[in-house]
Amino acid sequence: MPDLSGRIALVTGGTRGIGLATVRALAEAGATVVLTGRDEAKAKDVASAVTGTVSGLALDVTDAKAVAALVRGVAKEHGRLDIVIANAGIMEDALLGMIREELVDTTLATNVAGTIHTVQAAARAMMRKKSGSIVVLASIVGEHGSAGQTVYAASKAAVANIALSAAKELGRSGIRVNAVAPGIIETALTEGLSEDAVTANVGRTPLGRLGKSEDVAKAILFLVSDDASFITGQVLGIDGGLTL
Repeated sequence: MPDLSGRIALVTGGTRGIGLATVRALAEAGATVVLTGRDEAKAKDVASAVTGTVSGLALDVTDAKAVAALVRGVAKEHGRLDIVIANAGIMEDALLGMIREELVDTTLATNVAGTIHTVQAAARAMMRKKSGSIVVLASIVGEHGSAGQTVYAASKAAVANIALSAAKELGRSGIRVNAVAPGIIETALTEGLSEDAVTANVGRTPLGRLGKSEDVAKAILFLVSDDASFITGQVLGIDGGLTL
C-alpha cells in the first residue's frame, strides 16, 4: 500500500459504494480525507465510522459556487489539497423512446457539469503547490454503450474526455488527471439487476465475477500515489475483461 501520510484528499459522493471504498482506502494509506454527500448528517455519520482522519461535508456538485467554496475551504483549512476524486454521479436507465427531458437535464448536470465543477475547483487549489492528482469516475458504458442507458453512457463518455482534456491542460502545472472506467460493480446502482442479468454479465466476464467497490478503490489509490507519478490522461478500465 502506498504511503499517503500528510496528503489531503477530497472525495465527492463518498458516502457509499465506490466513493466510500475509496475514502477507506485513502484513509488507510494515511491521507486526511474529506468526503461529501448531498445529506450533511449522513456524510458526517459515514465519516465518523471510517478508521482514520476523515470528515464529512454536504455538497451538491451541480452547484458550481458551492463546489468552488467547499474546495477553497478544504484547501485553506489544511493548507493544501493533494488528491481529488470526482466520484459523485447518478444513473437511471431508460429506453430511447422513454427518455424524459428531466432525466437528461439531471444526469448531465450531475455527471458532466458536476465533474467539470469539481475538476475546475481542484485545479485552482492545486495550482498553488504546482502538484496534485485528480481522478474522475467514467464507465465502460461510456466507451462501449449499453441498451437502455443512452443518457448515462453519454454522460460517462463526457467524463472520460474531461480527464483527457484536463490532463493536457494541467500537466505543465504538475497536476495529473486520470479516469477509471468500472465495469459491472456490486454497488447500490447495480442492486436492481435481475439474477439473469447478473448471471449473463458474469458469464461474459473472463475473470468470472462481478467487480467490487474495493477493486476500483485500489486502482484509484494507485493512480493518486507517487507510484503513478508519470501517468496522466489515461482511462483505466476495471471490468474483469468484460470489454475484451
